[in-house]
Amino acid sequence: MHVTLSPVPIGSLGAQDMSESSPAIRARVAQTRAMQRARYSDARAQSVNATAPRGLLWRDTDAGAREVLRSASESLGLSARGYDRVLRVARTIADLAGMGVISESHVAEATRYRPR
Repeated sequence: MHVTLSPVPIGSLGAQDMSESSPAIRARVAQTRAMQRARYSDARAQSVNATAPRGLLWRDTDAGAREVLRSASESLGLSARGYDRVLRVARTIADLAGMGVISESHVAEATRYRPR
């Protein structure tokens, strides 16, 4: 995964921000991991999105997300491995948002994390 960030403006370095706290993020990640373990409890040796077979990820993907993934795959020239990686990241983004189904916005966000 590759994320390009802009420099932080000097004026904002001492400002109090209203971002999510580390304990809140940790709790959300722990909840997401528990969701993944529950989702894959029937799948042999699978407990997280990173190791789940494509079929398990694909079944919870809506039609719009499938079309965005197909289009992104063609325009970015994704290999089968790259396609699977985008799908896995999209599943994780959906999980962190508390969504049961992977939507277009999840796939679009996942493709933005691809190296250019």
